Amino acid sequence: MTVLSVGSEIPAFSLGKADGERFTEADLAGNTTILVFYPFAFSPVCTDQFNIYEEVLSDIHSRGAAIYGVSCDSSYAQTAFIEKFNVSIAQLSDFEPKGAACEAFGVKHPGGFPERALIVVGPDVKVAWSYQAASPGELPGANLLFDGLDSLAEQV
Repeated sequence: MTVLSVGSEIPAFSLGKADGERFTEADLAGNTTILVFYPFAFSPVCTDQFNIYEEVLSDIHSRGAAIYGVSCDSSYAQTAFIEKFNVSIAQLSDFEPKGAACEAFGVKHPGGFPERALIVVGPDVKVAWSYQAASPGELPGANLLFDGLDSLAEQV
């Protein structure tokens, strides 16, 4: 599977939020959004990844972007993850039906979990930039988030 390419329309999807509400493609309209697909809450690389992104969160927000983590973990596991590691980046669960959104975005690993991928969605609800790591063990640095946001700025 390959991550959605630049210019692709975002597919219909539904992800769970910690409060039990659903997050869908409609929530992306009119906003700049970074979706961070990651394999597993509590795994070492995922924990490091979110700690690094936390360090640049104010810079992301100053550029007018929202950022969300997306995994196939349950909302309960994601909540425990953010509480244990003081992560303020909102998490979205692709738990039920497991991996359906990851599959729609082209980032579902054959093992049933998300590939490590980043997708910047523009206000027009199209992919402005995307990146998929060569392996789930690779940690995409914060510089890639800014590459994606810069790419969107160049398109407007």
